[in-house]
Amino acid sequence: MAGNAGPIPAAAGIGLRTRHMPTLANQDTGTALTVPWLEIHSENFLCAGGPRRAMIAAIAERYPLSCHGVGLSLGSAEGLDQGHLERLATLYGWLNPGLVSEHLSWSVTGGDYLNDLLPLPYTPTTLDTVCRNVDRAQSAFGRAILVENPSAYLTFPASTMREADFLNALVTRAGCGLLLDVNNIYVTATNTCDGGDVLDSARAYIDEVPPKAVGEIHLAGHSITGGDDDRVLIDTHSTLVCEDVWTLYRYAVARLGPRPTLIEWDLDVPELPVLLGEAVQAQAILSTHENGGGRRVA
Repeated sequence: MAGNAGPIPAAAGIGLRTRHMPTLANQDTGTALTVPWLEIHSENFLCAGGPRRAMIAAIAERYPLSCHGVGLSLGSAEGLDQGHLERLATLYGWLNPGLVSEHLSWSVTGGDYLNDLLPLPYTPTTLDTVCRNVDRAQSAFGRAILVENPSAYLTFPASTMREADFLNALVTRAGCGLLLDVNNIYVTATNTCDGGDVLDSARAYIDEVPPKAVGEIHLAGHSITGGDDDRVLIDTHSTLVCEDVWTLYRYAVARLGPRPTLIEWDLDVPELPVLLGEAVQAQAILSTHENGGGRRVA
């Protein structure tokens, strides 16, 4: 088993990306003093050995690690890929991460992996499918997982449940937790807003999330395409967190209390100080509530 630096603290960490691994693995840099925890994409470390595996082992001895899966496809009607599930279970057994999370989406059909996190209609049938797959994953991993709310670019006429209701039912039935992605909430509210106030809609969503279920929060930047009626926000994780998302994060922390918070940046990854600067902003918000817990905001 790789070294375990402890549980994930209710502090602001960053996503571990390849260009920053040598710095964070170097014990002489002192960087550990400014990074309370790190999160990896699980699929990047399914190799059985080699330099990448050795480097993550060294990092795991110094930093608490969370694992964020991107390919399990919890929404697949045909069930989970057994081989992929076993590889993930082996990784988690070796790395012993503080948290494990997956997406509310599907990306696999007929054994083919699609390079996207595709949306689901929110129906009782879909809920049955996701609950079944979450239960199978949790049994294989020997732990509860967190399920992340998606970014939406459209709505399904077939949906008979709101997303928040779907997630609440999933938590109750499957015994999993939630990874609350605040940027995703904002992207979805903007893209699907039907004339109302986007921030009000996003706050209402946060109000409906069961506080005890939230085990982690994600923050990220997005891109904007088009204009006027064709304007769409894309969850690219390629820019700084925007001010509206910071506003929603303050609201979420005030309501939920401090939670482990991650700065995600996957495209056009900047130098490490840029990520650390974003984490400092998140930590300042967390610190204002670290003694008082969550409260409902009027």
